[in-house]
Amino acid sequence: MSRRARRARNERPGPAGFLVVDKPAGCTSHDVVDAARRWLGTRRVGHLGTLDPLATGVLPLAVREATKLVPFVEGGTKSYEGAIRLGTDTDSMDADGAVVRRHEGPLPDEAAVLEALTGFLGEIEQVPPMYSAVKRGGVPLYRLARQGKQVERDPKRVRIDRIELLKYAPPDVEIAVDCSAGTYVRALASVLGERLGCGAHLARLRRTRSGPFGAEQTVAASVLEREAEQGTLEGRLVPPVNVLGLPVVRLSGEAAQRVRHGGDVEAPDASLAPGSKLAALGPGGELVAVLEATPGRRLHPLRVLAVGRQD
Repeated sequence: MSRRARRARNERPGPAGFLVVDKPAGCTSHDVVDAARRWLGTRRVGHLGTLDPLATGVLPLAVREATKLVPFVEGGTKSYEGAIRLGTDTDSMDADGAVVRRHEGPLPDEAAVLEALTGFLGEIEQVPPMYSAVKRGGVPLYRLARQGKQVERDPKRVRIDRIELLKYAPPDVEIAVDCSAGTYVRALASVLGERLGCGAHLARLRRTRSGPFGAEQTVAASVLEREAEQGTLEGRLVPPVNVLGLPVVRLSGEAAQRVRHGGDVEAPDASLAPGSKLAALGPGGELVAVLEATPGRRLHPLRVLAVGRQD
């Protein structure tokens, strides 16, 4: 029997959906994915945006057929609350790293901190930290960093929609940030220290929103593990159609079958612009596919979900 066949045989059937974990500090996002795979009896689990080991908060997981929908929900605005500690630089730009420089002079006043924070607003170029999962020649940067290596990293454009000073209690600067996906708050902390001339690192971080998922939906890993033992965990899964945020089209049984086989169907609305996306539901209300409008009043399947429970 092939490895794929053995994995399929060991897969526990169940619903598709999204599980919103309140990630604890001290573990990686992949650690949480591995735990969810054990809880749910499936290898088909993936996260929607890495959180550093130091960080806590919103970590959405896609489960079973919902993994096909990750490209449609993994972007969007991320929101964070955290604290930047002035006066100390670390090699990882956060509190998990080794101290590489200490500032001996006085720390800046609140007015200087506010002015420096305002300078981050809008689109900025950000260099990924060496301690990150970004790959260089197929190798994650953090592996090179652990070997003591430094390599050139191409800057990328990110967007800061809000950066608010919540409290300044030197040496700690408490902030709230709304930003585009792919933004490193650690890097913001390091650059803030450079601008203020005193150095800085990220002391703590909590993600409060990731795209359509908010802190109010999160559940502690310890609670989820207990519910897995009790057999009630799958009731926590958020149905895929609730997450996509797309207009809904209901298909007849015949049309749903056609879509499941990769076929086009007629659009119900002639005014749909080409490129528009819709969530297609079958006769039983199950999510069948994500469809895209094409010229000629047709809807073409972009992602098709296998027949099964999605509640």
